[in-house]
Amino acid sequence: MKPLSLTINGIAVDAAVEPRTHLADFLREARHLTGTHIGCEHGVCGACTILIDGAPARSCITYAVACAGAGIVTIEGLDDDDIAGELRAAFSREHALQCGYCTPGVLIAARDLVLRAETADEREIRIAMSGNLCRCTGYVGIVRAIQSVIAGRRARGIAPVPGAGRVALGPIGSDRLAATEPAANAPERGRGTVRAQTAAAAPSVTRDELADAAPQSTFEANLVVHRPLDEVWRFFGQVGEVAGCLPGVSLVGEPSETSASGMLRIKIGPIAAEFAGTAEIERDPADHSGTIRGNARDRRSNSATRGVIRYRLRRAEEGATRIDLSVGYTLTGTLAQFSRSDLVQDIGRRLVRAFGENLEARLAAPDRPVMAAAELNAGALLISVLLARLRRWLASWRGR
Repeated sequence: MKPLSLTINGIAVDAAVEPRTHLADFLREARHLTGTHIGCEHGVCGACTILIDGAPARSCITYAVACAGAGIVTIEGLDDDDIAGELRAAFSREHALQCGYCTPGVLIAARDLVLRAETADEREIRIAMSGNLCRCTGYVGIVRAIQSVIAGRRARGIAPVPGAGRVALGPIGSDRLAATEPAANAPERGRGTVRAQTAAAAPSVTRDELADAAPQSTFEANLVVHRPLDEVWRFFGQVGEVAGCLPGVSLVGEPSETSASGMLRIKIGPIAAEFAGTAEIERDPADHSGTIRGNARDRRSNSATRGVIRYRLRRAEEGATRIDLSVGYTLTGTLAQFSRSDLVQDIGRRLVRAFGENLEARLAAPDRPVMAAAELNAGALLISVLLARLRRWLASWRGR
Protein backbone atom coordinates (compact mmCIF):
# COMPACT_ATOMS: atom_id res chain seq x y z
CA MET A 1 0.00 0.00 0.00
CA LYS A 2 1.13 3.55 -0.73
CA PRO A 3 0.11 6.70 1.15
CA LEU A 4 -1.86 9.18 -0.95
CA SER A 5 -2.86 12.76 -0.20
CA LEU A 6 -4.95 14.77 -2.64
CA THR A 7 -8.03 16.98 -2.84
CA ILE A 8 -11.33 15.63 -4.18
CA ASN A 9 -14.16 18.07 -4.82
CA GLY A 10 -12.55 20.55 -2.45
CA ILE A 11 -12.08 18.06 0.40
CA ALA A 12 -8.59 16.99 1.54
CA VAL A 13 -8.26 13.21 1.41
CA ASP A 14 -5.57 11.00 2.94
CA ALA A 15 -5.64 7.30 2.08
CA ALA A 16 -3.52 4.22 1.52
CA VAL A 17 -3.89 2.57 -1.90
CA GLU A 18 -2.31 -0.22 -3.89
CA PRO A 19 0.03 1.14 -6.61
CA ARG A 20 -2.04 -0.69 -9.25
CA THR A 21 -5.33 0.99 -8.26
CA HIS A 22 -6.79 3.15 -10.99
CA LEU A 23 -8.20 6.53 -10.06
CA ALA A 24 -11.69 5.55 -11.25
CA ASP A 25 -11.75 2.54 -8.93
CA PHE A 26 -10.44 4.62 -6.02
CA LEU A 27 -13.10 7.28 -6.54
CA ARG A 28 -15.95 4.79 -6.87
CA GLU A 29 -15.02 2.22 -4.24
CA ALA A 30 -13.02 4.12 -1.63
CA ARG A 31 -14.79 7.49 -1.91
CA HIS A 32 -18.23 6.26 -3.14
CA LEU A 33 -18.28 8.85 -5.95
CA THR A 34 -20.17 6.64 -8.36
CA GLY A 35 -20.99 9.44 -10.79
CA THR A 36 -17.65 8.57 -12.41
CA HIS A 37 -18.64 5.74 -14.74
CA ILE A 38 -16.41 2.96 -16.04
CA GLY A 39 -16.92 1.91 -19.63
CA CYS A 40 -14.19 0.58 -21.90
CA GLU A 41 -11.39 0.72 -19.28
CA HIS A 42 -8.98 1.63 -22.09
CA GLY A 43 -9.36 5.42 -22.11
CA VAL A 44 -11.41 5.36 -25.32
CA CYS A 45 -15.09 5.89 -24.48
CA GLY A 46 -14.74 8.91 -22.15
CA ALA A 47 -17.35 7.77 -19.60
CA CYS A 48 -14.77 8.04 -16.78
CA THR A 49 -13.70 11.61 -17.61
CA ILE A 50 -12.96 13.83 -14.59
CA LEU A 51 -10.93 16.97 -13.95
CA ILE A 52 -7.36 16.66 -12.68
CA ASP A 53 -5.89 20.04 -11.79
CA GLY A 54 -8.63 21.60 -13.91
CA ALA A 55 -8.02 19.52 -17.05
CA PRO A 56 -10.23 16.68 -18.35
CA ALA A 57 -8.56 13.28 -17.93
CA ARG A 58 -9.45 9.59 -18.21
CA SER A 59 -9.60 8.22 -14.69
CA CYS A 60 -9.75 4.57 -15.83
CA ILE A 61 -6.15 4.70 -17.12
CA THR A 62 -4.77 7.04 -14.46
CA TYR A 63 -3.15 5.51 -11.40
CA ALA A 64 -4.41 6.97 -8.14
CA VAL A 65 -0.88 7.24 -6.73
CA ALA A 66 0.11 9.41 -9.71
CA CYS A 67 -2.33 12.06 -8.46
CA ALA A 68 -0.56 12.79 -5.17
CA GLY A 69 -1.08 16.48 -4.41
CA ALA A 70 -3.56 16.93 -7.26
CA GLY A 71 -6.95 18.58 -7.22
CA ILE A 72 -9.64 16.19 -8.48
CA VAL A 73 -13.15 17.25 -9.48
CA THR A 74 -15.78 14.65 -10.34
CA ILE A 75 -19.28 15.21 -11.67
CA GLU A 76 -20.50 15.41 -8.06
CA GLY A 77 -18.19 18.37 -7.51
CA LEU A 78 -19.89 20.37 -10.28
CA ASP A 79 -23.30 20.62 -8.62
CA ASP A 80 -22.88 24.37 -8.04
CA ASP A 81 -20.76 25.11 -11.11
CA ASP A 82 -22.32 27.77 -13.41
CA ILE A 83 -21.23 26.20 -16.70
CA ALA A 84 -22.24 22.70 -15.64
CA GLY A 85 -25.62 24.06 -14.55
CA GLU A 86 -26.20 25.66 -17.95
CA LEU A 87 -25.17 22.46 -19.68
CA ARG A 88 -27.53 20.33 -17.60
CA ALA A 89 -30.42 22.60 -18.49
CA ALA A 90 -29.45 22.57 -22.17
CA PHE A 91 -29.06 18.78 -22.22
CA SER A 92 -32.56 18.43 -20.80
CA ARG A 93 -33.98 20.96 -23.24
CA GLU A 94 -32.31 19.42 -26.31
CA HIS A 95 -32.94 15.78 -25.29
CA ALA A 96 -29.17 15.21 -25.25
CA LEU A 97 -29.24 12.14 -23.01
CA GLN A 98 -31.05 8.84 -22.94
CA CYS A 99 -29.59 6.06 -20.78
CA GLY A 100 -27.28 8.61 -19.16
CA TYR A 101 -24.26 6.33 -18.73
CA CYS A 102 -21.94 8.50 -20.82
CA THR A 103 -23.43 11.77 -19.57
CA PRO A 104 -21.10 12.56 -16.61
CA GLY A 105 -18.05 12.28 -18.84
CA VAL A 106 -19.75 14.19 -21.66
CA LEU A 107 -20.71 17.03 -19.31
CA ILE A 108 -17.18 17.38 -17.98
CA ALA A 109 -15.66 17.38 -21.48
CA ALA A 110 -18.35 19.81 -22.68
CA ARG A 111 -17.70 22.14 -19.75
CA ASP A 112 -14.03 22.37 -20.77
CA LEU A 113 -15.06 23.13 -24.36
CA VAL A 114 -17.57 25.81 -23.31
CA LEU A 115 -14.86 27.45 -21.23
CA ARG A 116 -12.39 27.81 -24.12
CA ALA A 117 -14.34 27.76 -27.41
CA GLU A 118 -14.49 31.11 -29.22
CA THR A 119 -17.54 30.28 -31.33
CA ALA A 120 -20.34 27.72 -31.38
CA ASP A 121 -19.05 26.05 -34.54
CA GLU A 122 -20.67 22.65 -35.02
CA ARG A 123 -17.64 21.06 -36.70
CA GLU A 124 -15.30 22.19 -33.93
CA ILE A 125 -17.70 20.91 -31.29
CA ARG A 126 -17.93 17.50 -32.95
CA ILE A 127 -14.14 17.27 -33.18
CA ALA A 128 -13.66 18.39 -29.59
CA MET A 129 -16.26 15.91 -28.29
CA SER A 130 -15.12 12.98 -30.43
CA GLY A 131 -13.39 11.43 -27.41
CA ASN A 132 -16.74 10.85 -25.69
CA LEU A 133 -18.80 8.02 -27.14
CA CYS A 134 -22.58 7.77 -26.83
CA ARG A 135 -24.55 4.73 -27.99
CA CYS A 136 -27.98 6.30 -27.61
CA THR A 137 -28.42 9.83 -28.84
CA GLY A 138 -26.75 10.08 -32.24
CA TYR A 139 -24.95 13.19 -30.84
CA VAL A 140 -27.34 15.70 -32.47
CA GLY A 141 -28.89 16.77 -29.16
CA ILE A 142 -25.49 16.87 -27.48
CA VAL A 143 -24.06 19.16 -30.14
CA ARG A 144 -27.10 21.46 -30.06
CA ALA A 145 -26.95 21.69 -26.27
CA ILE A 146 -23.28 22.65 -26.28
CA GLN A 147 -23.84 25.11 -29.13
CA SER A 148 -26.60 26.86 -27.22
CA VAL A 149 -24.51 27.26 -24.07
CA ILE A 150 -21.47 28.59 -25.95
CA ALA A 151 -23.58 30.98 -28.02
CA GLY A 152 -25.50 32.18 -24.96
CA ARG A 153 -22.37 32.88 -22.92
CA ARG A 154 -20.64 34.73 -25.75
CA ALA A 155 -23.80 36.77 -26.38
CA ARG A 156 -23.74 37.81 -22.70
CA GLY A 157 -20.19 39.04 -23.09
CA ILE A 158 -18.47 36.13 -21.32
CA ALA A 159 -15.17 35.78 -23.16
CA PRO A 160 -13.50 32.41 -23.77
CA VAL A 161 -10.51 31.44 -21.66
CA PRO A 162 -7.60 30.47 -23.94
CA GLY A 163 -6.68 26.86 -23.35
CA ALA A 164 -9.23 26.79 -20.51
CA GLY A 165 -6.52 28.36 -18.37
CA ARG A 166 -3.88 25.69 -18.99
CA VAL A 167 -0.39 26.97 -19.74
CA ALA A 168 1.76 23.84 -19.48
CA LEU A 169 2.37 21.34 -22.27
CA GLY A 170 2.58 17.63 -21.72
CA PRO A 171 0.44 15.05 -19.93
CA ILE A 172 -2.04 16.25 -17.34
CA GLY A 173 -0.26 16.73 -14.05
CA SER A 174 3.22 16.94 -15.56
CA ASP A 175 3.52 20.61 -14.58
CA ARG A 176 2.69 19.69 -10.97
CA LEU A 177 5.34 16.93 -10.95
CA ALA A 178 7.90 19.31 -12.44
CA ALA A 179 7.21 21.83 -9.69
CA THR A 180 8.41 19.31 -7.08
CA GLU A 181 11.91 19.13 -8.62
CA PRO A 182 14.86 21.42 -7.81
CA ALA A 183 14.96 24.36 -10.17
CA ALA A 184 18.49 23.47 -11.31
CA ASN A 185 17.19 20.18 -12.74
CA ALA A 186 14.25 21.71 -14.60
CA PRO A 187 16.00 22.33 -17.99
CA GLU A 188 17.20 18.74 -18.14
CA ARG A 189 14.06 17.12 -16.80
CA GLY A 190 13.15 13.83 -18.46
CA ARG A 191 11.03 10.82 -17.79
CA GLY A 192 13.65 9.14 -15.62
CA THR A 193 14.20 12.29 -13.56
CA VAL A 194 10.49 12.64 -12.83
CA ARG A 195 10.22 9.04 -11.70
CA ALA A 196 13.29 9.28 -9.48
CA GLN A 197 12.05 12.47 -7.85
CA THR A 198 8.59 11.03 -7.22
CA ALA A 199 10.00 7.87 -5.68
CA ALA A 200 12.40 9.78 -3.48
CA ALA A 201 9.62 12.02 -2.20
CA ALA A 202 7.32 9.13 -1.26
CA PRO A 203 7.63 8.04 2.36
CA SER A 204 8.65 4.44 2.96
CA VAL A 205 6.17 1.89 4.32
CA THR A 206 7.30 -0.37 7.13
CA ARG A 207 6.30 -4.03 7.50
CA ASP A 208 4.02 -3.21 10.42
CA GLU A 209 2.32 -0.45 8.42
CA LEU A 210 1.82 -2.87 5.54
CA ALA A 211 0.23 -5.44 7.85
CA ASP A 212 -2.21 -2.85 9.19
CA ALA A 213 -2.81 -1.09 5.86
CA ALA A 214 -6.42 -0.43 4.95
CA PRO A 215 -7.88 -3.04 2.56
CA GLN A 216 -9.29 -2.01 -0.79
CA SER A 217 -12.79 -3.19 0.13
CA THR A 218 -14.53 -3.97 3.40
CA PHE A 219 -17.96 -5.32 4.25
CA GLU A 220 -19.81 -6.12 7.46
CA ALA A 221 -21.87 -9.23 8.12
CA ASN A 222 -23.41 -11.09 11.02
CA LEU A 223 -24.99 -14.43 11.70
CA VAL A 224 -26.68 -16.20 14.59
CA VAL A 225 -25.71 -19.70 15.68
CA HIS A 226 -28.18 -21.52 17.93
CA ARG A 227 -25.54 -22.70 20.37
CA PRO A 228 -24.31 -21.19 23.69
CA LEU A 229 -21.60 -18.52 23.48
CA ASP A 230 -19.02 -20.49 25.50
CA GLU A 231 -19.40 -23.50 23.21
CA VAL A 232 -18.99 -21.38 20.06
CA TRP A 233 -15.97 -19.58 21.57
CA ARG A 234 -14.24 -22.90 22.34
CA PHE A 235 -14.93 -24.09 18.80
CA PHE A 236 -13.36 -20.93 17.34
CA GLY A 237 -10.16 -21.87 19.15
CA GLN A 238 -9.92 -25.10 17.10
CA VAL A 239 -8.40 -23.78 13.88
CA GLY A 240 -8.74 -27.02 11.94
CA GLU A 241 -12.42 -27.37 12.81
CA VAL A 242 -13.17 -23.77 11.80
CA ALA A 243 -11.33 -24.22 8.49
CA GLY A 244 -13.51 -27.25 7.77
CA CYS A 245 -16.56 -24.95 7.80
CA LEU A 246 -15.10 -22.59 5.17
CA PRO A 247 -16.04 -23.45 1.54
CA GLY A 248 -12.98 -24.31 -0.55
CA VAL A 249 -10.47 -24.07 2.34
CA SER A 250 -8.07 -26.82 3.42
CA LEU A 251 -5.15 -26.68 5.83
CA VAL A 252 -1.58 -27.73 5.14
CA GLY A 253 0.17 -29.23 8.13
CA GLU A 254 -0.87 -28.91 11.75
CA PRO A 255 -2.09 -25.43 12.75
CA SER A 256 -1.20 -23.76 16.04
CA GLU A 257 -3.34 -21.46 18.16
CA THR A 258 -1.70 -18.42 16.53
CA SER A 259 -0.93 -19.43 12.94
CA ALA A 260 -1.93 -21.73 10.12
CA SER A 261 -1.02 -22.53 6.52
CA GLY A 262 -3.52 -23.62 3.94
CA MET A 263 -5.09 -23.54 0.49
CA LEU A 264 -8.14 -21.84 -0.98
CA ARG A 265 -9.42 -23.37 -4.20
CA ILE A 266 -11.72 -21.11 -6.19
CA LYS A 267 -13.35 -21.38 -9.62
CA ILE A 268 -14.66 -18.37 -11.57
CA GLY A 269 -16.01 -19.50 -14.93
CA PRO A 270 -13.09 -21.02 -16.86
CA ILE A 271 -10.54 -19.76 -14.31
CA ALA A 272 -9.49 -22.14 -11.56
CA ALA A 273 -7.16 -20.73 -8.90
CA GLU A 274 -5.41 -22.31 -5.95
CA PHE A 275 -4.27 -19.75 -3.39
CA ALA A 276 -1.58 -20.94 -1.00
CA GLY A 277 -0.87 -18.79 2.04
CA THR A 278 -0.56 -18.28 5.75
CA ALA A 279 -2.69 -16.70 8.46
CA GLU A 280 -1.89 -15.09 11.80
CA ILE A 281 -4.54 -15.55 14.50
CA GLU A 282 -5.26 -13.42 17.57
CA ARG A 283 -7.95 -14.10 20.19
CA ASP A 284 -9.12 -12.02 23.13
CA PRO A 285 -11.19 -14.01 25.64
CA ALA A 286 -12.02 -10.83 27.59
CA ASP A 287 -14.62 -9.79 25.01
CA HIS A 288 -14.80 -12.97 22.89
CA SER A 289 -13.22 -11.31 19.86
CA GLY A 290 -10.49 -12.21 17.43
CA THR A 291 -8.57 -11.14 14.35
CA ILE A 292 -7.29 -13.26 11.46
CA ARG A 293 -4.78 -11.70 9.05
CA GLY A 294 -3.78 -13.64 5.99
CA ASN A 295 -2.11 -13.45 2.61
CA ALA A 296 -1.99 -15.91 -0.25
CA ARG A 297 -0.89 -16.23 -3.87
CA ASP A 298 -2.03 -18.24 -6.89
CA ARG A 299 0.94 -19.00 -9.14
CA ARG A 300 -1.10 -19.93 -12.21
CA SER A 301 -2.95 -16.61 -12.50
CA ASN A 302 -0.21 -14.58 -10.77
CA SER A 303 -2.90 -13.23 -8.45
CA ALA A 304 -2.43 -12.40 -4.79
CA THR A 305 -4.79 -11.54 -1.97
CA ARG A 306 -4.42 -10.08 1.48
CA GLY A 307 -7.22 -9.85 3.99
CA VAL A 308 -8.25 -9.33 7.57
CA ILE A 309 -11.26 -10.80 9.34
CA ARG A 310 -12.37 -9.38 12.67
CA TYR A 311 -15.06 -11.12 14.66
CA ARG A 312 -16.82 -10.76 17.98
CA LEU A 313 -19.20 -13.17 19.68
CA ARG A 314 -22.17 -11.89 21.66
CA ARG A 315 -24.93 -13.60 23.59
CA ALA A 316 -28.24 -13.68 21.74
CA GLU A 317 -31.70 -14.66 22.84
CA GLU A 318 -32.60 -18.20 23.98
CA GLY A 319 -29.02 -19.40 24.39
CA ALA A 320 -27.94 -18.49 20.86
CA THR A 321 -24.73 -16.68 19.83
CA ARG A 322 -24.46 -13.70 17.49
CA ILE A 323 -21.26 -13.44 15.42
CA ASP A 324 -20.41 -9.97 14.11
CA LEU A 325 -17.89 -9.97 11.26
CA SER A 326 -15.85 -7.31 9.48
CA VAL A 327 -14.15 -8.61 6.34
CA GLY A 328 -11.54 -6.57 4.48
CA TYR A 329 -9.68 -7.75 1.39
CA THR A 330 -7.27 -6.64 -1.31
CA LEU A 331 -6.91 -8.60 -4.55
CA THR A 332 -4.21 -8.03 -7.16
CA GLY A 333 -3.26 -9.70 -10.43
CA THR A 334 -5.43 -11.36 -13.07
CA LEU A 335 -8.33 -12.09 -10.73
CA ALA A 336 -8.46 -8.47 -9.55
CA GLN A 337 -10.85 -7.76 -12.44
CA PHE A 338 -13.53 -9.58 -10.42
CA SER A 339 -13.02 -7.46 -7.27
CA ARG A 340 -14.41 -4.16 -8.50
CA SER A 341 -18.13 -4.56 -8.07
CA ASP A 342 -20.28 -4.76 -4.97
CA LEU A 343 -21.22 -8.17 -6.36
CA VAL A 344 -18.11 -9.44 -4.57
CA GLN A 345 -19.56 -8.24 -1.29
CA ASP A 346 -22.85 -10.01 -2.02
CA ILE A 347 -20.90 -13.19 -2.71
CA GLY A 348 -18.95 -12.64 0.53
CA ARG A 349 -22.15 -12.39 2.54
CA ARG A 350 -23.42 -15.63 0.99
CA LEU A 351 -20.17 -17.32 1.97
CA VAL A 352 -20.66 -16.05 5.51
CA ARG A 353 -24.11 -17.65 5.56
CA ALA A 354 -22.64 -20.91 4.21
CA PHE A 355 -20.01 -20.80 6.95
CA GLY A 356 -22.75 -20.26 9.56
CA GLU A 357 -24.74 -23.24 8.28
CA ASN A 358 -21.63 -25.47 8.31
CA LEU A 359 -20.70 -24.20 11.76
CA GLU A 360 -24.13 -24.96 13.20
CA ALA A 361 -24.14 -28.43 11.65
CA ARG A 362 -20.68 -29.12 13.03
CA LEU A 363 -21.62 -28.01 16.55
CA ALA A 364 -24.81 -30.06 16.45
CA ALA A 365 -22.92 -33.23 15.42
CA PRO A 366 -19.31 -32.87 16.54
CA ASP A 367 -18.43 -36.50 15.77
CA ARG A 368 -19.60 -36.30 12.16
CA PRO A 369 -16.70 -35.74 9.70
CA VAL A 370 -17.02 -32.52 7.72
CA MET A 371 -15.52 -32.49 4.24
CA ALA A 372 -14.33 -29.16 2.88
CA ALA A 373 -15.53 -28.26 -0.59
CA ALA A 374 -13.11 -29.28 -3.34
CA GLU A 375 -13.28 -25.73 -4.62
CA LEU A 376 -15.29 -22.57 -4.13
CA ASN A 377 -17.47 -22.06 -7.21
CA ALA A 378 -17.66 -18.26 -7.27
CA GLY A 379 -19.23 -18.35 -10.73
CA ALA A 380 -22.27 -20.23 -9.44
CA LEU A 381 -22.52 -17.83 -6.51
CA LEU A 382 -22.35 -14.89 -8.91
CA ILE A 383 -25.22 -16.28 -10.97
CA SER A 384 -27.33 -16.80 -7.84
CA VAL A 385 -26.60 -13.23 -6.71
CA LEU A 386 -27.64 -11.83 -10.11
CA LEU A 387 -30.83 -13.90 -10.11
CA ALA A 388 -31.69 -12.67 -6.61
CA ARG A 389 -31.18 -9.08 -7.71
CA LEU A 390 -33.34 -9.66 -10.77
CA ARG A 391 -36.13 -11.08 -8.62
CA ARG A 392 -35.94 -8.08 -6.26
CA TRP A 393 -36.06 -5.69 -9.21
CA LEU A 394 -39.08 -7.47 -10.73
CA ALA A 395 -40.84 -7.44 -7.36
CA SER A 396 -40.25 -3.68 -6.93
CA TRP A 397 -41.34 -3.03 -10.53
CA ARG A 398 -44.58 -4.96 -10.00
CA GLY A 399 -45.13 -3.06 -6.75
CA ARG A 400 -45.26 0.20 -8.66
